[in-house]
Amino acid sequence: MGRLVGVDLARALAVFGMYVVHLGPSATATSGVGAWVRHLAEGRSSALFATLAGFSLMLIAGRLEPKTGLAGRQARARIAIRAAILLVLGTVMAMAYGGVVILAFYGLYFLLALPLVRLGAKTLAIIAAGLAIVMPPLAFGLRSLLTEPVTAALKAYDPLDRIGGVGVLDLMLTGFYPALTWMAFVITGMALGRLDLSSGAVRRRLAAFGPALIVFAYGTSWLLSRLIDGVREAAEMRAASGPKDPGRVGDVMPPDATGSAWSLLTSGPHSGTTLDIIGSVGVAITVIVGAMVVVDRLPLLRRTAAPIIAVGTMSLTAYVGHFVLSSQMSMPSGSSGPEPQTSWLPVLAFILGATVFAWIWSRFFRRGPLEHLLNLATKPAACIR
Repeated sequence: MGRLVGVDLARALAVFGMYVVHLGPSATATSGVGAWVRHLAEGRSSALFATLAGFSLMLIAGRLEPKTGLAGRQARARIAIRAAILLVLGTVMAMAYGGVVILAFYGLYFLLALPLVRLGAKTLAIIAAGLAIVMPPLAFGLRSLLTEPVTAALKAYDPLDRIGGVGVLDLMLTGFYPALTWMAFVITGMALGRLDLSSGAVRRRLAAFGPALIVFAYGTSWLLSRLIDGVREAAEMRAASGPKDPGRVGDVMPPDATGSAWSLLTSGPHSGTTLDIIGSVGVAITVIVGAMVVVDRLPLLRRTAAPIIAVGTMSLTAYVGHFVLSSQMSMPSGSSGPEPQTSWLPVLAFILGATVFAWIWSRFFRRGPLEHLLNLATKPAACIR
């Protein structure tokens, strides 16, 4: 089966969206088109990235049909090795640069997804929908029980927390990308991976379903904020205080930071609410399907976008590279700090730099630098019998 170039384009857009959030001006420091771009990227680019991560799992476990027998065991071993490496890499980066690195969360997502890699698209979609509905209120309730003594006691016995400052409690519940709510994105991506996306009928259904989810989620949230004072106040409180830049640990605004149960009916980025998840899933589906249609129906645009598509083939390198370089350059945060970022030049420079690097690298090598090392690290999975 050939490479799904549209998925690579969607992955590149997710990476660029995170550049916008991490390196660009805050919503209050920009206006016009810039404010719209920032609003669109906030939370949704990382959700798209997580959805595509689930899709990538199915590329390993078997796209349309799950691998079984020896091939299935080796595929699951490869996923487990990748999970361990991402968990370690994310922890090391958090230690070195002091940021909330999504890679450690990805490692946990992959481990939690392992029991599901043989399920069909319909079953996975049902599980994702169930998680989107059940997990936000459950997470809210659990977080409300975490008093300071309880949190301190849990972290005292957490080796990950002592090593890198991002422990199991953060990865599962209290972090910026908690698995309890973010697994809905990953499993949605797994369901998409099991669909025949080359089918026109499948694409048409998804092209209608994605925007429908967007309209339902954000329309419902808007309507509730007009009808219920508590919802409006929770949305205004969150908008006034964040969300903040996830590139700096000290600036992270946790999910449902308003502390109000009414926040469960809002749809703010990174709020981890049901409506936020549904809306972000709708955006992810729309972007993925749109990217696939564009590259298939417009050959000239596909050739023109080849350097950008190359970024999508090495998204791990692009993500780690921008995180490391921006930390080394001590760039101001886009949303906080004594000297807030007001220029779009850093974003444009990083997008251009990543595109040029990826395009040149892809002329000589099949995989990106970190992708090549990750592939080598999973070779021992072939020894599984």
